[in-house]
Amino acid sequence: MLWCRFQKDKSVSCGIVEGDHVTAIEGDPFGDYRTTTKSYRLADVRLLVPVLPPTFYAIGSNYRNHVEGRAKTKGTAPKFYDSPRVGYRANSALTATNETIVKPKDAGERFEYEGELVAVIGKPVRNATPEEATRAIFGWTIGNDVTERDWQSKDPTNLRAKNADTFKPMGPWIATGIEPAAMTTRVRLNGTPLHTFPTGNMLFSAGEVISAISRTNTLSPGDVVWLGTDEVPQSLHAGDVIEIEISGIGVLRNRVVAED
Repeated sequence: MLWCRFQKDKSVSCGIVEGDHVTAIEGDPFGDYRTTTKSYRLADVRLLVPVLPPTFYAIGSNYRNHVEGRAKTKGTAPKFYDSPRVGYRANSALTATNETIVKPKDAGERFEYEGELVAVIGKPVRNATPEEATRAIFGWTIGNDVTERDWQSKDPTNLRAKNADTFKPMGPWIATGIEPAAMTTRVRLNGTPLHTFPTGNMLFSAGEVISAISRTNTLSPGDVVWLGTDEVPQSLHAGDVIEIEISGIGVLRNRVVAED
């Protein structure tokens, strides 16, 4: 099943996507809900980020090729961690599919995308085993962890480098009933394929990452956990269109614009 948040005129609703239509619900996907009779063509609504997370978690260094490739560009030895290195992202950075990514005036050349699988939590999780944590996942969506690398090198908290407005596209919706092992991630820039990798080929699985978080933090329905990227990204420029496609979910598509 595909779940979305959408706006029709001035009304915002959650909905179920079937083909090229969306049916509005009353309630939300994580609790009791009722399907309504209101159905719209997807072309006639504005898709929003599929969930506004109570807490927004993200892990880095979770694919071998990415760790090794980034180390090579820096001229350092690759560093693999014994446990997931999880941080936070800002909801204010979220933007929906088909919305623009704004490159700030003072951003440098190394303004990069990172295509990521995102786990959406469906029930409270605390002190869970990886198996229990996996069962708490409601579904999956797509994230683009846009990063300004020059800022990142001087920004230990990633406040600017990863959390500036529009730096976190997420969407287009949440897919349920699928597994990372069956997914493939494809990245395209201006229609040209750049990267293809097995989505589930992570150093730490979604269940392991969520389990690690849950030892100290209670996760709640609607929380999101971004799970890292593979390969080494290229730079984005104003006018570029970046697409992240994950099989079984869909395509997250955004255009880059220069800040006015």
